[in-house]
Amino acid sequence: MTSTPIRSGTVLPGRRTPITLRTEDGLALVGELALPADRPPQATLICLHPLPTHGGMMDSQLYRKAAWRLPALADLAVLRFNTRGTASAAGRSDGVFDHGGLEGLDVAAAVAWAVRRGLPELWIVGWSFGADLAVRYGRVPAVRGAVLLSPPLRSSGPEDLDAWARWGRPLHALVPELDDRLRPAEARERFGVVPQAEIVGYPGAGHLWVGRADDVLDGIVSIVAPAVPTPLPRSWDGRCESVHFSVHRG
Repeated sequence: MTSTPIRSGTVLPGRRTPITLRTEDGLALVGELALPADRPPQATLICLHPLPTHGGMMDSQLYRKAAWRLPALADLAVLRFNTRGTASAAGRSDGVFDHGGLEGLDVAAAVAWAVRRGLPELWIVGWSFGADLAVRYGRVPAVRGAVLLSPPLRSSGPEDLDAWARWGRPLHALVPELDDRLRPAEARERFGVVPQAEIVGYPGAGHLWVGRADDVLDGIVSIVAPAVPTPLPRSWDGRCESVHFSVHRG
């Protein structure tokens, strides 16, 4: 069989199911669960997207590619969803954007849903605004740890980092060298209050990780599924699809 390069629109085999999360304050959040096609997952990513007022959603490029690739390449489950008031091609979640306040209930709803489903080894992955949500609201007993992508540390504060330090669970930050919000040197200083925090700088990368999705997915997999060899394959020898995806901002 001819090997197919894995490109931006490549969708590898998996079971992808629309889901609805219910929050404590009665909202319905639109989401999707992606699972390996023919075997159970070994770990789970709960993905918290970037700022919705600046285009962030469950279809933001890193998370879309994670859902399309990681169930097949790394045996991971990928749970992504739109926080309150956020729209994507999958639909609009109930409610209105609350600047990271009531979004804490959205994070709780996603973790609770994953627990009820029996998904293994829950890791929160937060990108930008989602990284702040992870730091503020990710300290839930069922959560194994968190991976932060381009963490701005804007709505999360020293008290949140102090609480994470006391909690003791793993905290990993993947920080672009050219980020216009928080760069590696400052990140190492600010996360220094968390003894278990690990900061990895990515030379030449920017806040949105344009052209660096492969590197980010490798980094996530090396943390949550260290037995999986990285870098991940850049081509696929089996059945796959190729789609043209247009971001829907609803």
